[in-house]
Amino acid sequence: MTELIGIAQSKSETHSHRLLNLAATAWFVVTTIGQWAFGAYIVAFYGASTASGNLKRWNEVLPHGYVQGDWAGNMVVGMHVLLAAILVLGGPLQLIPFIRKNAPTFHRWLGRIYVATALVVAIGGFVMVWTRGAVGDRVQHISISIQTVYIVIFAILAWYHARARRFDIHRKWATRLFLVVSGVWFFRVGLMCWLVINGGPVGFDPKTFSGPFLTALAVFTYALPVSLALLELYFYAQKSRKRFIVMAAALLMCFVTLLMVIGIFGAVAGMWLPRMR
Repeated sequence: MTELIGIAQSKSETHSHRLLNLAATAWFVVTTIGQWAFGAYIVAFYGASTASGNLKRWNEVLPHGYVQGDWAGNMVVGMHVLLAAILVLGGPLQLIPFIRKNAPTFHRWLGRIYVATALVVAIGGFVMVWTRGAVGDRVQHISISIQTVYIVIFAILAWYHARARRFDIHRKWATRLFLVVSGVWFFRVGLMCWLVINGGPVGFDPKTFSGPFLTALAVFTYALPVSLALLELYFYAQKSRKRFIVMAAALLMCFVTLLMVIGIFGAVAGMWLPRMR
């Protein structure tokens, strides 16, 4: 009888962990599609406006992104945007096991580029927030600044463990780095999900880009990232033998993925695609 109960529990655990892995895979696929769509938008919008010499068009998206006569500041903004495209296009590639196993040299070099780019973009974004008149309130600016600290620490730890050939630990820190680097993307997707669900701006003033919703979104995207909390829950559930915890983590990931689908659809249809034409 005890052996039969043990077998039943083992099968139940296997099924629940399979569901967890399926939920994680769905989340990653949706995230990859959304990030590559964002990357395509960055290349199309900023590339076209830069190539045509119409840099003032940057201000349609980035208030004070282009300032006439400030060539140094404009160059910083341009480099920041270009490197951001590298992050959203290259980041998901680093997490694909097939590439990691079958193209290790590509994985290593892309990883070096990704870490270096993340540091430059994070520090550049920090400078832009406090010197270029970024929109939003002070809490949003502080939250973005805290995100910079995360990126620097996680980038160093991911690089350190890779150099020490502790690849299991390296992969965890690299995944954490990917999530905090993706903060701007998560913010946009979260905002568009909110707008789609509510049928318009609720809880904030679109003119000043401030209000309780945007403040909360910034805090839980940048300063206290929900994405990191979800990742740590996933790591814990992977090792857990408690079916309830594994199932709860899987269902939560499915729910978050559904919200992301709504947000990505809203961003592509209402924000990115129109500006790519």
